[in-house]
Amino acid sequence: MTHAFYVYASYGFAALVTVAATLWTWADGRGRRRELASLEAAGIRRRSARTEDGQ
Repeated sequence: MTHAFYVYASYGFAALVTVAATLWTWADGRGRRRELASLEAAGIRRRSARTEDGQ
């Protein structure tokens, strides 16, 4: 039992880092989608997007 604090603290820290990375990725994805939507609303299109005439 002498190492229990270290083990529990390590698991807690790993869980905290995992949750933080997940939330950061989710929030950044939402921000990028919002940014793309505003650019497309302004008429700026991606090069990979097809135009109406197929070009």
